[in-house]
Amino acid sequence: MNHVTDPHRESPVIRTVAMPADTNPAGDIFGGWLMAHMDLAAGNVATRRAKGRVATVAVEGMSFISPVLVGDEVSFYGDVLSVGRSSLRIRVEAWRRPREEEVMNKVTEAIFTFVAIGADRRPRAVDSSSVD
Repeated sequence: MNHVTDPHRESPVIRTVAMPADTNPAGDIFGGWLMAHMDLAAGNVATRRAKGRVATVAVEGMSFISPVLVGDEVSFYGDVLSVGRSSLRIRVEAWRRPREEEVMNKVTEAIFTFVAIGADRRPRAVDSSSVD
């Protein structure tokens, strides 16, 4: 089951509240809203690790485990899975918490691939001496 009180010891990369404007025509939180926030969270992690600009080049394996409802607090956690010469793979998990409760439920997860880019907008090497 994906029910926990504290899914991670670390702070989330992003935490926000799902609002009515974030819904699809059926009144549920739009999957694109979740994906956009996950991309932002992954981009934050990748930018810090690459020490500079990055661009999203791929997303792997996103599946929606449970719905997000209006008013839920949604936390996005990210970590570096691997670093190549110019690429980074970042795993992001999204967890929801109903406003009046403490139990969190995992909503989705995905792996985002980024490429570090320089001022010329071309791929650049990621400093391999940095700690993941």
